[in-house]
Amino acid sequence: MKLSRLIAVAFAGAALTVGAATQPVVAADNPYERGPAPTNSSIEATRGPFAVSTKTISSLSARGFGGGTIYYPTTTTAGTFGVVAISPGYTAAQSTISWLGPRIASQGFVVITIDTNSRFDQPGPRGTQLLAALDQTIADTTVRSRIDASRQAVVGHSMGGGGTLEAAKTRRSLEATIGLTPWNLDKSWPEVEAASLEIGAQNDTVAPPGSHAIPFYNSLTNAERRSYLELRGASHFAPNSSNTTIAKYSIAWLKRYVDNDTRYEQFISPGPSPSLTNGISDYRIN
Repeated sequence: MKLSRLIAVAFAGAALTVGAATQPVVAADNPYERGPAPTNSSIEATRGPFAVSTKTISSLSARGFGGGTIYYPTTTTAGTFGVVAISPGYTAAQSTISWLGPRIASQGFVVITIDTNSRFDQPGPRGTQLLAALDQTIADTTVRSRIDASRQAVVGHSMGGGGTLEAAKTRRSLEATIGLTPWNLDKSWPEVEAASLEIGAQNDTVAPPGSHAIPFYNSLTNAERRSYLELRGASHFAPNSSNTTIAKYSIAWLKRYVDNDTRYEQFISPGPSPSLTNGISDYRIN
């Protein structure tokens, strides 16, 4: 059972019966909240409230993936953080998605961006490597004391996005997945239980949303929650450079489902209304 479901069950049962009377008990504050209450400005900013340090994992020391970079909050007093692994797309290096590492970490996560074993790896191996990167980050001597290993998520671009679903199919305990213009030949994902956000691009000719991200979204019938966001006028390669829309909704999704932080629900439901001014052409949530 997902962490957020466990918390919901616990809160739902937080009542004491004394004789014939039932006395409600006020639920404790969410212990996984990190940082101040969010605003549009705070999650659109290039950096959040936490200072971030980095650690390089060389290809020689990486176990099961091609090396990477860990981004982590420098604080040791704010409690533990959820952990997120991010994969690049087909033929791409981690440098193409590295902008997301410090941006997400500064909002209160330990993040690893990875290189894959081969730039030609398909979604299946990318999913396996995302899980290997999570495991190595959780065990890393520099950051392990900062990590809550029960709160894990994966993000990926293109075949890396398809790999997030492969990872969640294998590891049912993942809290969240985010596919950025995701690509996978498998279009059906009823096995995935993690809350899953698919971000497509309106003008994507490599992984057209109608053939990839939207079928993925439609098939995620057993996910804790699912959402589809489409970037107006964008191409398949929109995730390869700093993008405020991608960052904003990725952060909101991770905060909501890795940290169970309901303060971020305001950005998810009902969610953005597609318009010419906000750069969004479609938004759906179950």
